[in-house]
Amino acid sequence: MLIHRGVLWRISSENKSNGDLKYMAEKTKKPVEDKEEKEGQEGKKDVQPKKGLPINIIIISILALCLVGGGFFVWKTGLLSKFTGKEDAETGAKTEETEGAAVDIGAINELETFIVNLSGDSGNHYLKVKISLELDSENLKIEIEKRLPQFRDSILTLLSSKTIEDVKTLEGKAQIRAEIMTILNQYLKTGKITNVYFGDFIVQ
Repeated sequence: MLIHRGVLWRISSENKSNGDLKYMAEKTKKPVEDKEEKEGQEGKKDVQPKKGLPINIIIISILALCLVGGGFFVWKTGLLSKFTGKEDAETGAKTEETEGAAVDIGAINELETFIVNLSGDSGNHYLKVKISLELDSENLKIEIEKRLPQFRDSILTLLSSKTIEDVKTLEGKAQIRAEIMTILNQYLKTGKITNVYFGDFIVQ
């Protein structure tokens, strides 16, 4: 009976020791597993790729660039003015200014028609021209009336010195107009001639 109890006590002691060892092993193993799991999670965090810019920010940036580029294009090409009618208003204003300038003309003094033989072709060609003078003052007509003989002589001398080549081009006509105005203004004291107009300019 004593032997049986001793055996039982020994077995019980061995079971208790085995249980304690098992408990200590599990207790020791659990922190190690926890540590490994924690390190694994941290490793996953490190390996996880960095996220780029949110897609919403990218879309908003692209739309903003498109709006800025479109606005610059509209402004540069003048489309905005066409849509708003501003361009038409400006064109109308410029047209009115031009028409106003065309209507604003000085006093006109008409001279007689001049017929002269052109130089350099033995009298085979002649020039017929009607001349009108624009004045800076209506009062200048009085002085011009007194100086008509001087005007007539100077104009006839100038025109008869021209050749057929001098009078058949636009540049030649402009040159004659400028020369007439310069010569006649040399005689005037109370005003000046501001422009010369040709009513007729016929070369035959």
